Amino acid sequence: MEPWIILAVAAAAFQTLRFMLQKHLSTGTLSSGGATLARFAYSLPFISALTLGYIAWTGADLPQLTGRFWAYALTGGLTQILATWCVVALFAQRNFAVGITFKKTEVIQTVLVGLLVLGDRVSLPAFGAIVLGLVGVLVLSDSAAMAGGWTRRLWNRAAGLGLASGAFFAISAVGYRGATLEVASDDPLLRAGVALAVVTVAQTLALGLWLNWREPGQLAALWQARRTAVWMGITGMAGSLCWFTAFTQQNAAYVFAVGQIEVIFSLAASVLVFRETLSRREGIGIALLTASILGLILLN
Repeated sequence: MEPWIILAVAAAAFQTLRFMLQKHLSTGTLSSGGATLARFAYSLPFISALTLGYIAWTGADLPQLTGRFWAYALTGGLTQILATWCVVALFAQRNFAVGITFKKTEVIQTVLVGLLVLGDRVSLPAFGAIVLGLVGVLVLSDSAAMAGGWTRRLWNRAAGLGLASGAFFAISAVGYRGATLEVASDDPLLRAGVALAVVTVAQTLALGLWLNWREPGQLAALWQARRTAVWMGITGMAGSLCWFTAFTQQNAAYVFAVGQIEVIFSLAASVLVFRETLSRREGIGIALLTASILGLILLN
Protein backbone atom coordinates (compact mmCIF):
# COMPACT_ATOMS: atom_id res chain seq x y z
CA MET A 1 0.00 0.00 0.00
CA GLU A 2 1.37 3.40 -0.98
CA PRO A 3 2.38 5.79 1.85
CA TRP A 4 -0.05 8.54 0.82
CA ILE A 5 -2.99 6.18 1.37
CA ILE A 6 -1.89 5.38 4.92
CA LEU A 7 -1.35 9.10 5.56
CA ALA A 8 -4.81 9.99 4.26
CA VAL A 9 -6.45 7.39 6.52
CA ALA A 10 -4.44 8.62 9.52
CA ALA A 11 -5.34 12.23 8.72
CA ALA A 12 -9.04 11.31 8.62
CA ALA A 13 -8.78 9.65 12.04
CA PHE A 14 -7.10 12.67 13.60
CA GLN A 15 -9.61 14.98 11.93
CA THR A 16 -12.52 13.03 13.42
CA LEU A 17 -11.08 13.54 16.90
CA ARG A 18 -10.41 17.24 16.25
CA PHE A 19 -13.92 17.97 15.02
CA MET A 20 -15.35 16.30 18.13
CA LEU A 21 -13.25 18.58 20.33
CA GLN A 22 -14.01 21.62 18.15
CA LYS A 23 -17.74 21.01 18.39
CA HIS A 24 -17.45 20.86 22.17
CA LEU A 25 -15.61 24.19 22.27
CA SER A 26 -17.92 25.96 19.80
CA THR A 27 -20.98 25.10 21.88
CA GLY A 28 -19.39 26.53 25.04
CA THR A 29 -17.65 29.84 25.68
CA LEU A 30 -15.95 30.25 22.30
CA SER A 31 -17.47 31.83 19.22
CA SER A 32 -17.00 30.35 15.74
CA GLY A 33 -13.91 32.54 15.29
CA GLY A 34 -12.52 31.62 18.70
CA ALA A 35 -12.96 27.90 18.13
CA THR A 36 -11.33 28.28 14.71
CA LEU A 37 -8.33 30.11 16.19
CA ALA A 38 -8.00 27.39 18.84
CA ARG A 39 -7.36 24.85 16.10
CA PHE A 40 -4.40 26.89 14.76
CA ALA A 41 -2.99 28.57 17.87
CA TYR A 42 -2.68 25.38 19.89
CA SER A 43 -1.13 23.54 16.93
CA LEU A 44 1.55 26.20 16.42
CA PRO A 45 3.96 25.26 19.26
CA PHE A 46 3.87 21.58 18.35
CA ILE A 47 4.38 21.91 14.61
CA SER A 48 7.10 24.57 15.05
CA ALA A 49 9.03 22.42 17.53
CA LEU A 50 8.58 19.30 15.43
CA THR A 51 9.76 20.97 12.21
CA LEU A 52 12.77 22.69 13.78
CA GLY A 53 13.67 19.49 15.64
CA TYR A 54 13.46 17.46 12.44
CA ILE A 55 15.70 19.92 10.58
CA ALA A 56 18.27 19.80 13.39
CA TRP A 57 18.11 15.99 13.60
CA THR A 58 18.56 15.43 9.87
CA GLY A 59 21.09 18.24 9.44
CA ALA A 60 19.11 19.58 6.47
CA ASP A 61 19.36 23.18 5.35
CA LEU A 62 16.25 25.34 5.66
CA PRO A 63 14.83 25.41 2.10
CA GLN A 64 14.56 28.65 0.17
CA LEU A 65 10.92 29.69 -0.23
CA THR A 66 9.85 31.12 -3.58
CA GLY A 67 7.18 33.67 -4.37
CA ARG A 68 4.99 30.89 -5.74
CA PHE A 69 5.34 29.05 -2.44
CA TRP A 70 4.07 32.08 -0.51
CA ALA A 71 1.18 32.57 -2.93
CA TYR A 72 0.07 28.94 -2.61
CA ALA A 73 0.66 28.76 1.16
CA LEU A 74 -1.13 32.01 2.07
CA THR A 75 -4.06 31.27 -0.23
CA GLY A 76 -4.37 27.82 1.31
CA GLY A 77 -4.10 29.24 4.82
CA LEU A 78 -6.76 31.89 4.27
CA THR A 79 -9.23 29.51 2.65
CA GLN A 80 -8.69 26.93 5.40
CA ILE A 81 -9.59 29.58 7.99
CA LEU A 82 -12.75 30.40 6.06
CA ALA A 83 -13.59 26.71 5.60
CA THR A 84 -13.07 25.88 9.28
CA TRP A 85 -15.11 28.93 10.30
CA CYS A 86 -17.97 27.72 8.10
CA VAL A 87 -17.86 24.23 9.63
CA VAL A 88 -17.80 25.60 13.18
CA ALA A 89 -20.73 27.89 12.34
CA LEU A 90 -22.60 24.81 11.11
CA PHE A 91 -22.61 23.35 14.61
CA ALA A 92 -25.12 26.01 15.66
CA GLN A 93 -27.49 25.28 12.76
CA ARG A 94 -30.61 23.16 13.02
CA ASN A 95 -29.90 21.81 9.53
CA PHE A 96 -26.43 20.60 10.55
CA ALA A 97 -26.72 17.27 8.66
CA VAL A 98 -27.62 19.08 5.43
CA GLY A 99 -24.64 21.40 5.75
CA ILE A 100 -22.15 18.64 6.50
CA THR A 101 -23.38 16.68 3.48
CA PHE A 102 -22.80 19.69 1.24
CA LYS A 103 -19.32 20.02 2.78
CA LYS A 104 -18.54 16.55 1.43
CA THR A 105 -18.70 17.92 -2.13
CA GLU A 106 -15.15 19.13 -1.35
CA VAL A 107 -13.68 16.10 -3.15
CA ILE A 108 -15.45 16.85 -6.43
CA GLN A 109 -14.59 20.52 -6.07
CA THR A 110 -10.95 19.61 -5.41
CA VAL A 111 -10.86 17.71 -8.71
CA LEU A 112 -11.92 20.88 -10.53
CA VAL A 113 -9.67 23.28 -8.61
CA GLY A 114 -6.66 20.97 -8.92
CA LEU A 115 -7.14 20.74 -12.67
CA LEU A 116 -7.49 24.51 -13.10
CA VAL A 117 -4.64 25.56 -10.78
CA LEU A 118 -2.03 22.78 -10.92
CA GLY A 119 -3.10 20.81 -13.97
CA ASP A 120 -3.65 17.73 -11.79
CA ARG A 121 -5.77 15.23 -13.66
CA VAL A 122 -7.72 12.22 -12.50
CA SER A 123 -8.36 9.19 -14.66
CA LEU A 124 -11.91 8.39 -15.75
CA PRO A 125 -12.09 5.23 -13.57
CA ALA A 126 -10.77 7.20 -10.56
CA PHE A 127 -13.33 9.95 -11.16
CA GLY A 128 -16.02 7.27 -11.24
CA ALA A 129 -14.78 5.99 -7.87
CA ILE A 130 -14.86 9.53 -6.48
CA VAL A 131 -18.45 10.02 -7.66
CA LEU A 132 -19.38 6.67 -6.11
CA GLY A 133 -17.93 7.91 -2.83
CA LEU A 134 -20.01 11.09 -3.04
CA VAL A 135 -23.14 8.97 -3.59
CA GLY A 136 -22.20 6.93 -0.52
CA VAL A 137 -21.86 10.09 1.57
CA LEU A 138 -25.23 11.36 0.35
CA VAL A 139 -26.86 8.06 1.25
CA LEU A 140 -25.28 8.22 4.71
CA SER A 141 -26.62 11.73 5.31
CA ASP A 142 -29.48 11.80 7.78
CA SER A 143 -30.99 14.70 5.87
CA ALA A 144 -31.37 12.63 2.72
CA ALA A 145 -33.94 10.48 4.48
CA MET A 146 -36.03 13.36 5.79
CA ALA A 147 -39.54 13.89 4.53
CA GLY A 148 -39.63 16.23 1.57
CA GLY A 149 -36.14 15.32 0.32
CA TRP A 150 -33.51 17.73 -0.86
CA THR A 151 -35.66 20.06 -2.93
CA ARG A 152 -37.12 21.72 0.16
CA ARG A 153 -33.77 22.02 1.93
CA LEU A 154 -31.36 23.39 -0.65
CA TRP A 155 -31.92 27.07 0.09
CA ASN A 156 -30.99 27.56 3.72
CA ARG A 157 -28.06 28.88 5.75
CA ALA A 158 -26.72 25.42 6.62
CA ALA A 159 -26.60 24.33 2.97
CA GLY A 160 -24.81 27.55 2.04
CA LEU A 161 -22.26 27.14 4.82
CA GLY A 162 -21.66 23.51 3.87
CA LEU A 163 -21.16 24.24 0.18
CA ALA A 164 -18.89 27.21 0.97
CA SER A 165 -16.79 25.13 3.36
CA GLY A 166 -16.38 22.45 0.69
CA ALA A 167 -15.23 25.04 -1.85
CA PHE A 168 -12.80 26.65 0.60
CA PHE A 169 -11.39 23.26 1.65
CA ALA A 170 -10.90 22.37 -2.02
CA ILE A 171 -8.97 25.59 -2.72
CA SER A 172 -7.01 25.11 0.50
CA ALA A 173 -5.99 21.54 -0.35
CA VAL A 174 -4.80 22.49 -3.82
CA GLY A 175 -2.97 25.51 -2.40
CA TYR A 176 -1.20 23.33 0.14
CA ARG A 177 -0.23 20.77 -2.48
CA GLY A 178 1.15 23.59 -4.60
CA ALA A 179 3.10 24.96 -1.62
CA THR A 180 4.66 21.62 -0.71
CA LEU A 181 5.73 21.08 -4.32
CA GLU A 182 7.50 24.48 -4.27
CA VAL A 183 9.72 23.54 -1.29
CA ALA A 184 13.15 22.65 -2.67
CA SER A 185 13.74 19.29 -1.00
CA ASP A 186 13.45 15.60 -1.81
CA ASP A 187 12.28 14.83 1.74
CA PRO A 188 8.46 14.77 1.79
CA LEU A 189 8.31 15.15 5.58
CA LEU A 190 10.56 18.23 5.48
CA ARG A 191 8.52 19.76 2.66
CA ALA A 192 5.29 19.13 4.55
CA GLY A 193 6.66 20.37 7.88
CA VAL A 194 8.05 23.61 6.48
CA ALA A 195 4.86 24.39 4.57
CA LEU A 196 2.65 23.54 7.55
CA ALA A 197 4.75 25.61 9.99
CA VAL A 198 4.66 28.67 7.73
CA VAL A 199 0.93 28.35 7.17
CA THR A 200 0.12 27.84 10.85
CA VAL A 201 2.13 30.91 11.90
CA ALA A 202 0.36 33.03 9.29
CA GLN A 203 -3.07 31.70 10.27
CA THR A 204 -2.53 32.24 13.98
CA LEU A 205 -1.29 35.82 13.50
CA ALA A 206 -3.98 36.80 11.01
CA LEU A 207 -6.93 35.32 12.88
CA GLY A 208 -5.56 36.45 16.25
CA LEU A 209 -5.34 40.06 15.05
CA TRP A 210 -8.82 39.85 13.55
CA LEU A 211 -10.36 38.54 16.78
CA ASN A 212 -8.46 41.08 18.87
CA TRP A 213 -10.15 43.75 16.76
CA ARG A 214 -13.62 42.25 16.35
CA GLU A 215 -14.05 39.92 19.35
CA PRO A 216 -11.39 40.86 21.93
CA GLY A 217 -12.98 38.78 24.69
CA GLN A 218 -12.39 35.61 22.69
CA LEU A 219 -8.62 35.68 23.25
CA ALA A 220 -9.09 35.45 27.01
CA ALA A 221 -11.76 32.77 26.56
CA LEU A 222 -9.37 30.83 24.32
CA TRP A 223 -6.76 30.78 27.08
CA GLN A 224 -9.34 29.65 29.63
CA ALA A 225 -10.30 26.76 27.34
CA ARG A 226 -6.68 25.61 27.03
CA ARG A 227 -7.15 22.26 28.79
CA THR A 228 -9.44 21.10 26.00
CA ALA A 229 -8.01 23.24 23.21
CA VAL A 230 -4.49 21.90 23.62
CA TRP A 231 -5.70 18.43 22.63
CA MET A 232 -7.41 19.93 19.61
CA GLY A 233 -4.07 21.52 18.74
CA ILE A 234 -2.26 18.19 19.01
CA THR A 235 -4.82 16.29 16.90
CA GLY A 236 -5.00 19.18 14.44
CA MET A 237 -1.23 19.22 14.06
CA ALA A 238 -1.04 15.47 13.56
CA GLY A 239 -3.86 15.47 11.02
CA SER A 240 -2.48 18.43 9.09
CA LEU A 241 1.00 16.93 8.95
CA CYS A 242 -0.48 13.74 7.51
CA TRP A 243 -2.51 15.70 4.94
CA PHE A 244 0.48 17.85 3.91
CA THR A 245 2.82 14.89 3.57
CA ALA A 246 0.23 13.03 1.48
CA PHE A 247 -0.14 16.13 -0.73
CA THR A 248 3.58 15.98 -1.53
CA GLN A 249 3.03 12.53 -3.02
CA GLN A 250 -0.37 12.53 -4.69
CA ASN A 251 -3.13 14.57 -6.33
CA ALA A 252 -5.12 16.37 -3.60
CA ALA A 253 -8.41 15.00 -4.98
CA TYR A 254 -7.24 11.40 -4.50
CA VAL A 255 -6.01 12.18 -0.98
CA PHE A 256 -9.30 13.79 0.00
CA ALA A 257 -11.31 10.95 -1.55
CA VAL A 258 -9.53 8.32 0.53
CA GLY A 259 -9.84 10.65 3.52
CA GLN A 260 -13.61 10.29 3.31
CA ILE A 261 -13.10 7.21 5.46
CA GLU A 262 -13.59 9.79 8.22
CA VAL A 263 -17.34 9.27 7.74
CA ILE A 264 -16.98 5.55 8.44
CA PHE A 265 -14.83 6.30 11.50
CA SER A 266 -17.58 8.57 12.86
CA LEU A 267 -20.23 5.89 12.39
CA ALA A 268 -17.98 3.25 13.93
CA ALA A 269 -17.56 5.48 16.99
CA SER A 270 -21.34 5.81 17.31
CA VAL A 271 -21.71 2.01 17.25
CA LEU A 272 -18.74 1.04 19.43
CA VAL A 273 -18.81 3.93 21.91
CA PHE A 274 -22.45 4.93 22.09
CA ARG A 275 -23.90 1.46 21.33
CA GLU A 276 -26.08 2.78 18.51
CA THR A 277 -27.29 0.49 15.72
CA LEU A 278 -26.80 1.02 11.99
CA SER A 279 -29.81 1.33 9.72
CA ARG A 280 -30.07 -0.41 6.35
CA ARG A 281 -29.51 2.93 4.62
CA GLU A 282 -26.33 3.53 6.61
CA GLY A 283 -25.13 0.04 5.72
CA ILE A 284 -25.64 0.76 2.00
CA GLY A 285 -23.85 4.10 2.34
CA ILE A 286 -20.88 2.51 4.08
CA ALA A 287 -20.70 -0.17 1.39
CA LEU A 288 -20.67 2.45 -1.41
CA LEU A 289 -18.07 4.59 0.34
CA THR A 290 -15.90 1.57 1.08
CA ALA A 291 -16.11 0.47 -2.57
CA SER A 292 -15.08 3.98 -3.62
CA ILE A 293 -12.03 4.03 -1.33
CA LEU A 294 -10.97 0.49 -2.29
CA GLY A 295 -11.38 1.40 -5.95
CA LEU A 296 -9.06 4.40 -5.59
CA ILE A 297 -6.51 2.28 -3.73
CA LEU A 298 -6.53 -0.39 -6.45
CA LEU A 299 -6.33 2.19 -9.21
CA ASN A 300 -3.22 3.88 -7.81
